[in-house]
Amino acid sequence: MVAALRRADRVVLHSISWEQFERLLEDLSDHRAARIAYDKGTLEIMTPLPEHEYFK
Repeated sequence: MVAALRRADRVVLHSISWEQFERLLEDLSDHRAARIAYDKGTLEIMTPLPEHEYFK
């Protein structure tokens, strides 16, 4: 049996400066549920699915 994997919700923003990224991290602090990645001006914010957060 093959189960279909659902993707987590995500948002990708472009033309984000490093300073904007650092301010975002500061505002969100360490208590965020979202995963945040930054690479050369592209910011990705992803909300993990509940089953992934279960073991956390």
